[in-house]
Amino acid sequence: MSVIMPIVIGLICVCLLSLIPEPHRRQVNAVLVGGAGAAYLSGGGLGYWEFVLPVVMTYVAYRGLDSWTWIGAGWLLHTAWDVLHHLQGNPILPFSALSSFGCAICDPVVALWCFAGGPSILRWLRARKPAAPQA
Repeated sequence: MSVIMPIVIGLICVCLLSLIPEPHRRQVNAVLVGGAGAAYLSGGGLGYWEFVLPVVMTYVAYRGLDSWTWIGAGWLLHTAWDVLHHLQGNPILPFSALSSFGCAICDPVVALWCFAGGPSILRWLRARKPAAPQA
């Protein structure tokens, strides 16, 4: 369950984000990546190194305003930070020991969608739906 639920959460996140029309979808995702960079600041588990990720993610988020690839890279950077925190035993949610592990599973799901260009899931589902027979 500690692997399945983060994947499901990532898929739900992708579905909800894909409801935002372009070009706003990419811009909102860039802002989310920038915010994700500051997620661990209050924990301080990595000491002064905690200030590195927000700086890097701010740059990545800025570049992500024009590029889905940068947004995907940002989610993978956050995944690396999740792994570091999980291994150190300093989770993103102090009351949930596996929260950083879950985040490290969830973030790549979102990253893959971003690397695909952040497509609309509804449009993709409609395209896959077989056409109704004509009378």
